Amino acid sequence: MMSLRLRLSLTLGAAFALIWALAAAWMLSDLRNQMMFSLDQRLVASARMVAGLMEQLPPVPSKGEGTHFSAEQLNIPGGMACQVSSLRGEILARSHTDPGQTLEAEKMGFHDQMIDGAPWRSFTLARGDLRITTADRQIEREALNMSILLAASVPVGVALLGCLCLLWLGIGQGLAPLNRMRDALMRRSPDSLEPLQVQPLPSELQPLLDTQNQLFQRIGKTIERERRLTGDAAHELRSPLTAIKTHLQVARMTEGVARDQSLARAEEGADRLHRTLEQLLLLARVEGSLSFDDGVQCSAEQVAKLAIQDAAGGDRQRIKFHRPAKASQAPVQMPAVLSIAALRNLLDNALRHTPGEGEVELSLQTSGNRVQFVVRDHGPGIAEDDLQHLTQRFWRNGQSTGCGLGLAIVQAIVQRCGCTLHFDSRPDGLRVELTMPLQSV
Repeated sequence: MMSLRLRLSLTLGAAFALIWALAAAWMLSDLRNQMMFSLDQRLVASARMVAGLMEQLPPVPSKGEGTHFSAEQLNIPGGMACQVSSLRGEILARSHTDPGQTLEAEKMGFHDQMIDGAPWRSFTLARGDLRITTADRQIEREALNMSILLAASVPVGVALLGCLCLLWLGIGQGLAPLNRMRDALMRRSPDSLEPLQVQPLPSELQPLLDTQNQLFQRIGKTIERERRLTGDAAHELRSPLTAIKTHLQVARMTEGVARDQSLARAEEGADRLHRTLEQLLLLARVEGSLSFDDGVQCSAEQVAKLAIQDAAGGDRQRIKFHRPAKASQAPVQMPAVLSIAALRNLLDNALRHTPGEGEVELSLQTSGNRVQFVVRDHGPGIAEDDLQHLTQRFWRNGQSTGCGLGLAIVQAIVQRCGCTLHFDSRPDGLRVELTMPLQSV
C-alpha cells in the first residue's frame, strides 16, 4: 500500500512538473521567437549599414566578377555574408570569395534559401540602383538558439528539482503530527484505554484526536458494563442454580409430600433461571447491533393488547386497559417485538409490585406523531432517591422478587428506538410514562 507521503508527493509533484513544463515551454517558445526576431533585425541593420557605406565609397564598376570586400571592410558581423548587386542582377560587391555562394536578391525583404545544400536566411534592401543582401546560416542560428535555450532550461530544471525536494520535505514535516499519533498508539499496551495525549497538534488533527479519545472512552464504558454484567449475571444465576441443586438433593433423600415440595421448588428455581436467561439474551440483543425488523407493524392499541396478553397470562383481569375514544391507527415507528417487550416489562414490574390481587392500570393517548403509554400500579411506591437506580441492571429494592433486568431492557429499547421514559412515584403507587414515535400516515 502506497504511503500517504509518497502519494501526496507524486500527486503534487506531477502537478508542479506539469505546470512548470507548460510555463517553461511558453517561456522558451517566446524566447526563441524573440531571438529569431533579433537576428532578423541584425540582418536589417547590417544591410542598412552596408548601404550607407556604399554611398561613401567610390562607384563600383558595373561589369566584371565584382569587387570582393572582407567582412571587416563592410562592417559585417562574423558568420554573416553580404552581397551588393545591380537592378539587372549583376554582382557588384560581396564579402565572400566563393563564386558558388550567390545570394538570391530578386525578392525584397526576408527570404529563406538554399545555398550549396545549406539553408540560409537573407534580407534584401533596395537603395537607388543597388540591392544589398545580407544573410546568415540557419544552422548557426539553431546552434545559437540551442545554446540560449539550454542556458535558460538549466535554471528551470534545477529550480523544479529543488521545489520537488522541498515538497517532499514539507509533506514529511506536515505529516509529522500524524506520525506522532501513530507512534503513540503503537507504544500503548493492547488493554490501555487512557486518553491519547499528543502535543503540539495542528487544529486539523485535533478533531481526530478528540474522536479517538471519545472512542476509547466508549470502549472503556462498554467493557466496564460487560464486566459488570458478567459479574452480576454470574451472581444472579448462581443463586437459582444453588437452590435447584439443594432442592433436588432434598428430594433425593425424602419421600412423599416433602419430596413433592422439593421438586416443586426446584421447578420454580428452573423457571426463574429460564426467565433470567431470556431477559439477559434480550438485553444483549437490544444493546447489540442485531436487527429486530421482521416487517410486522402494529398500532399502539395492538401493542397494548399483545403486551397485556404476554404479561398477564391467564390473569388478564388484573390489568385495566383504558382505551381512548378515538385511537390512532398509525403503526408504531419501531420493531413490534421491541415495543411489545418494553410495555410488557413495565406491566410485569407493575404487577409484581401491586400487592394481592390489586389492579394495574394502562392507558394510552396520542399527540401528533407520538403515542404515550401510562402504566400505574398500586404498590407502596419508590423512594425518590431510588428512582435513578430503577433502570440499572440487577438492581432491586428489598420488596422485589424479579431478576432486576426488566426496566434495564426497557431503558435499552428507549435508547435504541428514540423513545422517552419517565418515572413518577406517588404515595399510591408508581406511574411510568413510555412515549413511542408513530409513523406518518
